[in-house]
This record gives sequence, structure tokens and C-alpha cells, in this order.
Amino acid sequence: MAAEISDRVREIAEARGLPESEVLERALERGLEDLWEDLVLARYIDGELDREEAVERVGRTKVERVERERDLVEEDVDWGLNA
Repeated sequence: MAAEISDRVREIAEARGLPESEVLERALERGLEDLWEDLVLARYIDGELDREEAVERVGRTKVERVERERDLVEEDVDWGLNA
């Protein structure tokens, strides 16, 4: 796995004309951003954050998307319980 990651970093660096350290830095930032958004949205869905705070942290579009996803799951559960 480590060799595969190293190969990917090297290939991206070569293709983009960047140092490998910058590729790693960008990957870390991108990964942390995804993990942060997941955490904020999970806390919102769990009722630990109110809607406006979630919107401030990750944006209205992402909050609305997770609300639609939650609604669809709830509909599926209701359908399954009443089928």
C-alpha cells in the first residue's frame, strides 16, 4: 500500500510539474476538508449542530444535500416497515 501511494504521488508530481511534497500537502488538505465536512454534517444530522451553524461551516448546498439524503433514507425505512 505504501509503495502504491508513493507511486501515485510521484506520478501526479511528474504530470503536474510539482514537487512531491506539494502533492502530499494538497492531498492532506483535500482529505482533511472531506473529513471535516463529514464530521460537521454528521453532527448536524445527529442534532449536535443547528442548521445555520452547519451552513456556516460547510455551505448551504452540502447541508441541503445531506437533508435530501436523510429524507430519502427515512422514506425507504418507512416503506420497508409498511410494505
